[in-house]
Amino acid sequence: MKIAVELIKKLREETGAPIVRVKEVLEAFDGKEKKALEVLRKEGFEKAEKREGRATGQGKIFTYAHHTGKIVAVIELLCETDFVAKNELFETLGRDIAMQAASMGEKDIEKQEFIKDPSKKISDLVKAVIAKTGENVRVGRVFRVELGE
Repeated sequence: MKIAVELIKKLREETGAPIVRVKEVLEAFDGKEKKALEVLRKEGFEKAEKREGRATGQGKIFTYAHHTGKIVAVIELLCETDFVAKNELFETLGRDIAMQAASMGEKDIEKQEFIKDPSKKISDLVKAVIAKTGENVRVGRVFRVELGE
C-alpha cells in the first residue's frame, strides 16, 4: 500500500516521530490515520517518561494578565537547553500554561484539564512537547495573583 506523503508529514508534525517510523506505523495499519496517531503518541509519551529524570537548567518565565487587569499568572517552564527554550512549541506551551494558571488557579496545575481542550490534561501537553523536542520539559514555580485576594 502506498502512503500519501502529506499524511506522513501531518503525523510527523503532530507527534514529532521520525518520518521512517511514521511510515512504518501507517503501513502496519493500512493507512488508518487515527490508529497510527494513537500508536505514535503512545510511543512519544513512553520516550517522554524516560527523559523525566534529566536536568532542566534552562527555560523561560511566562506571564499572562487577564484583560480586566485583575488577575495575573507567572509560570516557570524549564527545559534542558536554551535552544529548546526558544522553540515555538515551548513558547506556546508556556503561554498556554500561564493562561491556564490565571483561569483555573495554580493548584495541581499539571493535573488540570486544559481549558482550550478538556480532553487533555496539562501534563499531556508537557509530554507532547517532550516527545517532539527530545528534551525533558517541566513546569517549575507557578504564581497567581488576583486583585482583592
